[in-house]
Amino acid sequence: MAEHHLDTKVLSDLQEVMEGEYPMLLDTFLNDSEERVNALRKARDDAKALGQIAHSFKGSSCNLGAVRLAKLCQRLETASIKHASDLGALVDQIDHEFALVRPLYEHERERFSGV
Repeated sequence: MAEHHLDTKVLSDLQEVMEGEYPMLLDTFLNDSEERVNALRKARDDAKALGQIAHSFKGSSCNLGAVRLAKLCQRLETASIKHASDLGALVDQIDHEFALVRPLYEHERERFSGV
């Protein structure tokens, strides 16, 4: 399942570059992502705000290898520009995807911290 949600090559490269700071990077991503998901929920009816949040969330998700999350954020960003009617549904999909990847990142942090 993880391979559909996370790019393990990205995580491996980050681990190599970040070394001992890798778990902190994962914690930062998880905390920031939780805040962004909450912000998306609150901005549900504000296309401009959704687009801005989705844009930054897309970047961090991509940088941390959360490929499906990044794609969903890209879809929300694009849809918000067009003021599409399915913005709430995309917020729900992002919320759901983050709920799936969060434990994967937590497991990754624990795996690395245990080394």
